[in-house]
Amino acid sequence: MNEAPGIRFERRGHAGIIILDRPKALNALTHGMIRAMQARLDAWAADPEVAHVVLRSANERAFCVGGDIRAMHDLGRADGKQEARAFWRDEYTLNHFISRYPKPYLSLVDGLCFGGGFGVSGHGRYRVAGEKLAFAMPEVAIGLFPDVGGTFVLPRLMGWTGTFLALTGARIGMADAMAVGLYTHHVPTERWPDLLDALAAGDEMGPLLDRFAVVPPAPALAPLYGEIDRIFAGGSVLAVLAALEHAARGTGALAEFAALQVATLRRVSPTSVHIAFEQMRRGLEHDLAGCLRLEFRAVTHVLDGHDFYEGVRAVLIDKDQAPRWKPDRLEEVDPAAIAALFDQPLPDELVLPS
Repeated sequence: MNEAPGIRFERRGHAGIIILDRPKALNALTHGMIRAMQARLDAWAADPEVAHVVLRSANERAFCVGGDIRAMHDLGRADGKQEARAFWRDEYTLNHFISRYPKPYLSLVDGLCFGGGFGVSGHGRYRVAGEKLAFAMPEVAIGLFPDVGGTFVLPRLMGWTGTFLALTGARIGMADAMAVGLYTHHVPTERWPDLLDALAAGDEMGPLLDRFAVVPPAPALAPLYGEIDRIFAGGSVLAVLAALEHAARGTGALAEFAALQVATLRRVSPTSVHIAFEQMRRGLEHDLAGCLRLEFRAVTHVLDGHDFYEGVRAVLIDKDQAPRWKPDRLEEVDPAAIAALFDQPLPDELVLPS
């Protein structure tokens, strides 16, 4: 029932367990996986024997590195844009459904967690980080933007760290991900089997997680949080860039950090950086449903553009890491064109309950 390659479902006592298991693709989500997960969650919501749901990976290296972006690229190139849009429509619908799931929903996240992996985990009630977690929303590097509800979650993180993560696609470890508010508990992975046993026995999830959780180590970026807030609070992409360039001319850890971010912002898609900034500007004005609706508009228009296909070509297909963006400089992006991506209605808008 509801099976698809790359995803498995188990019932252990009172726990419904979803297992991502597409190791060669680091659990990148296919459309079939998304539909199977939606159907199984629907069934478990109505099953009185299922007390709670757990999402995990079968592989140590990765939780999930996002959606199957290569497939979306290929569809878009082969006159399959409507099929690609159907993937994102179903993915965003699932993200929203998880946020409103009527039973406790827990994600056990260790290893790589990017993009769509955050979408199926980051909106759940409980989010457990393992010690080897590596979190990122790296979509700006492939001409996309931090979607799957990033518009809602990222601007609500501590200070301006969400804007930093959105614009640069920076990868952070478990301690920083915990500190900024992405995860609710840190439970060492060696304790996860015991945690699952207790959940299968029907123990209440919240108190159980409180018993298993430990205090994470100090975050690596802690000495820079204040400077990140100061820099990324700039009123425009170019203001952020100018603040980073100024900081990079100094010395010490801040200068090193700032120089790295400048290099990143000059390498990734200029259009995507501006989209991400606009997401952070608008996100606090909407609930999750509203944010996902804006993202669906934006991704529809991005499919008609240039940078998404060029970014996927350079990073995932030819792997020459030499994308030719249009426009190719942050200073050349038209703010009105960015606003239109979000403001231009679609004939078939994404409709979600608020």
